[in-house]
Amino acid sequence: MATSPPVALAPVPPAPARSSKLWIVLLIVVLVGALAAAGGYFLLVQRASDQPAAAAAPVPEKPIFVTLEPLTVNVQSEGRGRFLHVGMALKVRDEQAKARIVEFMPEIRSRVLLLLSNRPPESLVTTADKARLAEEIRVELSRPLGAGLPPQEIASVSFNTFVVQ
Repeated sequence: MATSPPVALAPVPPAPARSSKLWIVLLIVVLVGALAAAGGYFLLVQRASDQPAAAAAPVPEKPIFVTLEPLTVNVQSEGRGRFLHVGMALKVRDEQAKARIVEFMPEIRSRVLLLLSNRPPESLVTTADKARLAEEIRVELSRPLGAGLPPQEIASVSFNTFVVQ
């Protein structure tokens, strides 16, 4: 048997070690990202604690309405008879004003009838005319209902029905 001379194996070069610079750069990027996230969180928490008034904004009060039964009144017209049929609701500021209006409803209705019957039908056509009339009604009904009584606190007048014929 023949023996062959031993074959010399080429030395295997060692695997290149990972660069420590790459690890340092990666570690710095991760640290900067973590610091940025922590800073952003801190600023958001700080801003939220500076604005407690916005979070505790007052809840608007529930509106209080008093609905008047619909009224039908003759309006001033030349030649032929015309009438106005109107239904409305009064927005008041508190329960005391509502109770006073209900108690004095005949007086309220009388004031509104007198105010409406003094109108020519042509002055009740446009939206601006109706808004002006609503304000006049609000002012008229805000006057005290009796001697020694305070003025009414009527915030607005809303029309439910409005027919001129």
